[in-house]
Amino acid sequence: MARIVMKFGGTSVADVTRIKNVARHVKREVDAGHEVAVVVSAMSGKTNEMVGWCREAAPLHDAREYDTVVAAGEQITSGLLAMTLEDMGVTARSWQGWQLPIYTSNAHGSARIADINGDELIKRFKERGEVAVISGFQGVVKETGRISTLGRGGSDTSAVAIAAAIKADRCDIYTDVDGVYTTDPRVVPKAKRLDKVAFEEMLELASLGAKVLQVRSVEVGMVHNVRIFVRSSFDKPEDIDPLSNNPPGTLICNEDEIVEQQTVTGIAFSKDEAQISLRRVADKPGVAAAVFGPLADASINVDMIVQNVSSDGKTTDITFTVPSADYARASEVLEASKKSIGYESVDGATDVAKISVIGIGMRSHAGVASSAFKALSEKGINLRAITTSEIKFSVLIDEAYTELAVRTLHSLYGLDKA
Repeated sequence: MARIVMKFGGTSVADVTRIKNVARHVKREVDAGHEVAVVVSAMSGKTNEMVGWCREAAPLHDAREYDTVVAAGEQITSGLLAMTLEDMGVTARSWQGWQLPIYTSNAHGSARIADINGDELIKRFKERGEVAVISGFQGVVKETGRISTLGRGGSDTSAVAIAAAIKADRCDIYTDVDGVYTTDPRVVPKAKRLDKVAFEEMLELASLGAKVLQVRSVEVGMVHNVRIFVRSSFDKPEDIDPLSNNPPGTLICNEDEIVEQQTVTGIAFSKDEAQISLRRVADKPGVAAAVFGPLADASINVDMIVQNVSSDGKTTDITFTVPSADYARASEVLEASKKSIGYESVDGATDVAKISVIGIGMRSHAGVASSAFKALSEKGINLRAITTSEIKFSVLIDEAYTELAVRTLHSLYGLDKA
């Protein structure tokens, strides 16, 4: 017998028919003798609808009232799933974030989980065999008692944090894909599903463009050593053996659980990038702080940074990337700070893409990046910027070459045959 947290996203609970399918997945695990907590998202599209209502009601709305509205989607789903399970003969009860409680910071709309009390859930597992159906994405601010939400994708974080709180054996994230792939199968049809991925690798994949898991959920899993299993909710529930040691999906786990490690695990890409270049900036101490301090104050995330020294040795060019959604705002911040920075001109581009190569095996293998640069150059792909770390490197290229670059690198590292 195991203790399992099962999380179902919006597409998995998009309507009552799919909620009934989810209930069959849950019943399968209960019938196998497992203790089960379920975390659910709002039905697909409902959160966007509620966000639209908030904007229509008041463009400059109170963030606390915004959370009150958008948290309702998960409440509806949890109630419907609990009803369905009861109708199937499974003892179940719905829980909202404030009822457990799940305490969060007071940053409404993007709160972070501070503490979860899982004692009552564990007690009900033991005494009643009761399935807990929990609304994801939401919590409560302890000091004010106000409902809070965790930001987009927050139900993943809810599920992993709850798994840590109740000391679950694993956290199953059910989604519309059957695991984590070497890259997006829509771009590379030969992409392979990975059996296991290390936490560090998944953290890089999630932050660099892979959409399977929310970044904060992976962080929580790594910190609390919660094994995360990514699997499909569209597999037939009756076709899955709940006692199998190797059901279909991808396990996110500690590096030491992975016996054989590929040099490269996966290729991630993001087209949501913008490049900004400041020309002829004075080359003196403090200039980097003058550039990036105001951007940080405006909560604009800067990623790739390249600095060149000009031929006269007195000025420098600084190139960096920001999310494309923040491009206009970043340009305004830099224009307002022009006097304190002292640059001559600014160039920008939004038709760029970031391609990232990730793998813990890169720690012990030389020449991984150089072989990529050579392969891309042979395809006529120019590199605008490069950044590296211990287990990944990223290149910035023209967006038009995105698919060609991904396919080239996927084949270069043998991932077509992984």
